[in-house]
Amino acid sequence: MQVLDEKQTREALPFDELISAIERMFASDCVTPLRHHHEMEVPGEADATMLLMPCWLPGQYSGVKFLNLFPDNHLRSLPTIIGRYLLSSGKTGEILALIEGGELTARRTAATSALASRYLSREDSRDLVMVGTGRLSLNLMEAHYRVRPIERVRIWGRDLRKSSLLAEEAIKLGIPAEAAPSLEDAARQADIISCATLSNEPLIRGEWLKPGCHVDLVGAFKPTMRESDDTAIQRSSVFVDTYEGATHEGGDIAIPLKTGVLKLEDIRGDMRELVTGKRPGRTSQAEITLFKSVGAALEDLAGAILAYETTLRATDSR
Repeated sequence: MQVLDEKQTREALPFDELISAIERMFASDCVTPLRHHHEMEVPGEADATMLLMPCWLPGQYSGVKFLNLFPDNHLRSLPTIIGRYLLSSGKTGEILALIEGGELTARRTAATSALASRYLSREDSRDLVMVGTGRLSLNLMEAHYRVRPIERVRIWGRDLRKSSLLAEEAIKLGIPAEAAPSLEDAARQADIISCATLSNEPLIRGEWLKPGCHVDLVGAFKPTMRESDDTAIQRSSVFVDTYEGATHEGGDIAIPLKTGVLKLEDIRGDMRELVTGKRPGRTSQAEITLFKSVGAALEDLAGAILAYETTLRATDSR
């Protein structure tokens, strides 16, 4: 059985290959049962979340991710997301690999956003605004940078010092990043706005969005949380990773559905419909698009298979 730590997982999941693997998985016949999602009380702190996410490709691979999300872990200098992925043979049930879950989650989430951007953002998108300074943000910048000709990245967070430090990390990866003192000023100029926060109140205002902008929402993973306001939803062509997940778990979609600002039939498509051509993506240069992602087990399975097979090839070639 392979055991991959954080560094090994990252090295086994280059974004170009991961984006393609996730695209194939969305178009496949994989089976994705409803995930187990449990709130856990942490006395004196924000509630934590336990996730169990199974998925399988009949006769090929099966897997399950066990993940804990502790929002206040930054107080202990620990990552917010801690977990592991268990990959098994879909033919014999033999355990093949144990993969570090936090890195897998961060990279597959960013890769899914980049895949959505291929269908929804303008091909000439050059200005990216990153909202949030957590672990996922660097992955999102790198993934978006792989699919669009990004020339400028501005990072906004509640702590400008953290934004500046994250910009320094991005520059080391060859990404032209800088801290943004004003979210509104940055957003009004953006071709792509990517959000990865734990915000309970909208950060992105629809009135800020210029024609042709693409909004990528991957934070605010609970139905009470949101990163965009009603105006952003109303002005945008709305797409989701999966209907089941986004309409029930992500407040950016669940709240407007509940209040009547958005109707289910207003959602233009999900990732499977996009990658199979059942629904069109962007239809004009001036269209504002919005993608809400809450994560899907098939993304984890795609990443776990890629990490396993990549590591297996490297071992066999020695």
